[in-house]
Amino acid sequence: MQLYCNSLTEYKRLATLEVKVGDLIIGNFNPVRIQTMTTTDTMDTAATVAQTIRCIEAGAELVRITAPSKKEADNLLLIKNELHKRGYTTPLVADIHFTPNAAEIAARIVEKVRVNPGNYVDKKKFEQIDYTDSEYLEEIDRIRERFTPLVKICKEYGTAMRIGTNHGSLSDRIMSRYGDTPMGMVESAMEFLRIAEDLHYQNIILSMKASNPQVMVQAYRLLVQTMQQELGHCYPLHLGVTEAGDGEDGRIKSAIGIGTLLEDGVGDTIRVSLTEDPEFELPVCKDIVKRYTQRNDHTPIPPVDQVPYSPFSYKRRETIHVENVGEKQVPVVIADYSGNTNIQPADLNAIGYTYDEPSDKWNIGDAAADYIYTGKQIPSFGLPGTLRVVVDAGYWQTLADKENHVPYFDARSYVQANPQGNTGRINFVQFDCNHLDTADQQQLLLQLANPAVAASTILVAAATCSNAMAAIRRLFILLLEKNIAVPVIIHSISQQPSADEHLIHHATEAGALLLDGFGDGLWLTNQDNAAAQAATLNNIAFGILQATRTRISKTEYISCPSCGRTLFDLQETTARIRAVTHHLKGVKIAIMGCIVNGPGEMADADFGYVGSGVGKITLYKGKDIVKRGLNSDVAVNELINLIRDNGMWVEKN
Repeated sequence: MQLYCNSLTEYKRLATLEVKVGDLIIGNFNPVRIQTMTTTDTMDTAATVAQTIRCIEAGAELVRITAPSKKEADNLLLIKNELHKRGYTTPLVADIHFTPNAAEIAARIVEKVRVNPGNYVDKKKFEQIDYTDSEYLEEIDRIRERFTPLVKICKEYGTAMRIGTNHGSLSDRIMSRYGDTPMGMVESAMEFLRIAEDLHYQNIILSMKASNPQVMVQAYRLLVQTMQQELGHCYPLHLGVTEAGDGEDGRIKSAIGIGTLLEDGVGDTIRVSLTEDPEFELPVCKDIVKRYTQRNDHTPIPPVDQVPYSPFSYKRRETIHVENVGEKQVPVVIADYSGNTNIQPADLNAIGYTYDEPSDKWNIGDAAADYIYTGKQIPSFGLPGTLRVVVDAGYWQTLADKENHVPYFDARSYVQANPQGNTGRINFVQFDCNHLDTADQQQLLLQLANPAVAASTILVAAATCSNAMAAIRRLFILLLEKNIAVPVIIHSISQQPSADEHLIHHATEAGALLLDGFGDGLWLTNQDNAAAQAATLNNIAFGILQATRTRISKTEYISCPSCGRTLFDLQETTARIRAVTHHLKGVKIAIMGCIVNGPGEMADADFGYVGSGVGKITLYKGKDIVKRGLNSDVAVNELINLIRDNGMWVEKN
């Protein structure tokens, strides 16, 4: 079976063609390059030059600048000349939508142009049109006629190109045949790629961006498979999650999407799209890429002969349920309190539990952990009824009250404890994925083949090797091969040196597994295990579950990064909308600076707030326009009214 990568167990970069962007080489096993995009008005030469320099000095190896019309494309020459005058030769990329004429100008000036196949020739009017085969081919011919001049210019000037598909801007023609799917995204790009190949132009990079990491990952995997099968070679890939948002959520969503692919050696350049100033994207890019600079020391993992699941479509692994874990229940969250001493009620505030002493009652938040692991201690106060305590098995044996506490075994102690005699209660059992084939681990798997043992066992899959995600995934594959339906909690253990890198580590390793349908819970631990980290790790855990759409606990914001097309202050507006809507659990709100991707991404959001003119806002419900041309000073209140009118508004507590 041809996969999307060289191996599911051994880290190997995907072989690609080599693309030259100015003096920068991308693909063909060169380092993964990092890039960003300016947010200034392209016609403001001084501001764009200043911001580009800040991005370069923050580490950008390419800088993209929007060119929505011919005048902005022409002005790229002034920007480039001014940068060169100041000694900066970092390649520039022109971002093109809707305007082939602008692309043809820009291709003569900058080192690379990005075109979006969804709106370069095709238009998106949200019309359902049934194309006959002949009508469909006529449209392809029209694309060829309009796209060919750009390809010839790029060949003449040595200009690189990115064919960048966006999930939110698939054309009506693609939608009519493929729907709003990853395969539609792939076909949208392949139509343009086939034309370029016919013209013997290969200086191309491709991207498959979506605001939903699951859609994004599936699209890239399908693209690799399609290129391998149809062309016999792969082009370099630019990875990114579009409209990821800001803050912690934006970083989590980006790390999940980008990291899932990089873990398997797929991806040659990345951009993290945050609703923040572009120079703040570069440190996140660096943290993501740094994980893959020294992967030659990875732990050997037994190879996979046949993949027992589809990496191209989502299906949650089928399991039994053990109490509140597994089967169709949402993944649970375990908070690690083993680093705390003398745990007090106030310590649980960090994981969503607030104790009210006068009423002697607990208030439970939407993002409240389901278990706490305390190691060799138990709290001396009454816990909320929804929270269970997990302790080391040896310590558990000493407790008078065994019934209300959960023992945590390693593989050897569980097998030696006669698991068939441990039925009727819940048991956590660690599976050390660093050593999948040891006698203890194999004996544990034999025991779990017994339905009576499985019915009381929850595995905790952990690994600390550099390829920990692949090691834990290999366990899930083993369980599928052996038809063992025991639920599994993913224990992500970070040994990174900083808080930012801890976040990237957990989001990448746990998120990658959840996107493939693996995992019935999350347990995040940092190596230093400081007591003060409980709130941070709990937020990250629920953020990962939210971003992978496996457990919804808060409002989701689909927010694009600002750029020169943006028609209002995106960062300020996002903050204003978040301030008044953050309590709307499960509601998806899209905040888009302009119409390029805005309307398309409405299909994945409940409500949309989209710039439609300077200081003007259009509101959407799904992909349908509800109100046009609102003044921005009243638009947030109108958004609240729209949510209320559709029965999704609740008052804050």
